[in-house]
Amino acid sequence: MSSDEHAGPARPSVGQKSWKKVNEERKLLKKTYKKENILKRLEKAKKLEELSKEVNQESNEQLRKTSTVSIAVPGSILENAQSAELRTYLAGQIARAACIFQVDEVVVFDDLGVRDFKDNKVKTVGSDTDEQPTTTIRKSSLQLARILQYLECPQYLRKFFFPLHNDLKYSGLLNPLDAPHHLRQQNAFMYREGIVTDKKVKEGKGSYVNVGLLNDVLVDKCLTQGLRVTVRMNPNQEHKTKKLKGKIVSPWEPRAKTGVYWGYTIRVASCLSQIFTQSPYEKGYDLTIGTSDKGTPITEVAPRSYNYDHALIIFGGLQGLERALQSDSQLAVDDPQLLFDHYLNVLPKQGSRTIRTEEAILISLAALQEKFDPKTKPPEFDLQNYIPQSDDTGMKQFEQINAKTKVVEDLSRFD
Repeated sequence: MSSDEHAGPARPSVGQKSWKKVNEERKLLKKTYKKENILKRLEKAKKLEELSKEVNQESNEQLRKTSTVSIAVPGSILENAQSAELRTYLAGQIARAACIFQVDEVVVFDDLGVRDFKDNKVKTVGSDTDEQPTTTIRKSSLQLARILQYLECPQYLRKFFFPLHNDLKYSGLLNPLDAPHHLRQQNAFMYREGIVTDKKVKEGKGSYVNVGLLNDVLVDKCLTQGLRVTVRMNPNQEHKTKKLKGKIVSPWEPRAKTGVYWGYTIRVASCLSQIFTQSPYEKGYDLTIGTSDKGTPITEVAPRSYNYDHALIIFGGLQGLERALQSDSQLAVDDPQLLFDHYLNVLPKQGSRTIRTEEAILISLAALQEKFDPKTKPPEFDLQNYIPQSDDTGMKQFEQINAKTKVVEDLSRFD
């Protein structure tokens, strides 16, 4: 064994740096890296703030371009249902009606108030901030809003946005909306709803979004994980390819540019007056309609006489709009008719003493179709041509059932 092998680690020569100096330089490098990372994070945060402002401005512009229809529904109607299953199904009926008649906004409001009721029927929501102050609202209103949100959300996104909750316990009983934005994997359409994933991307190269396809889509914006977004897919690319690309757009763009119905938004109001004061539109609603059996018969309204940018239809609960007016301390009027541009009786010759709210929504929206004259109509959209019916629903199932019954009829000759 040579003497070199017995020797310890080589000491730095006169021209080399000592280990102490090397360690000090390493520590300095780590500090500079940390500072650079902090600066990058700050720049990223500023970009996110600017992006959110751009998205909000863009969405407001789109809102101004297309006329909209909003409905306001009292949350107390769920309390009239006899069981939890029926409460859930009732909320599903309202969601179906809103989707069928292409309603843009559903406002759930508390028409009974919280002063005279037990704690188990009310809940405090919000935070102790100026932007979102705490408010006490009935649990039935929150449940109705939650079920409406659940049904509006595409099926492939529900597991991300809706954890297990008692309000959604019987969601399996609900009929699906089958709305145009509830796209299947095989549906090829230029817009899709998605959620921003935590998949790593190079700095400044955008984000990955799960849009219900086999592969995630790389979009042009750096966004926060868990955010729901609307993506415009790049043209001339197959949805089965591995490298999918798209662009983040306003959720109002699909309706404004193509005319396709892209679902409704949900808003919760703690009283009747908040329906008007917290409108998402800059100039509020320019056409307001109240429904009551004491109103003007709708047969007296001329066709295409209701010209509007943003229309609002408000429905009463079991005790009517009069009860909602009594429970609102912000309103100083006695007659609900004074709150609206038009106070209508949508079914003057009714056979039943009462019309349930879920029935009134369907009747009103159907009757008002010929009375409405929107100032800015969305483009015409042929749903069957652009987003054809899936193989797993509708006529395909009916044809399969018919095919089975024919086989049974053919076998009957062997009896």
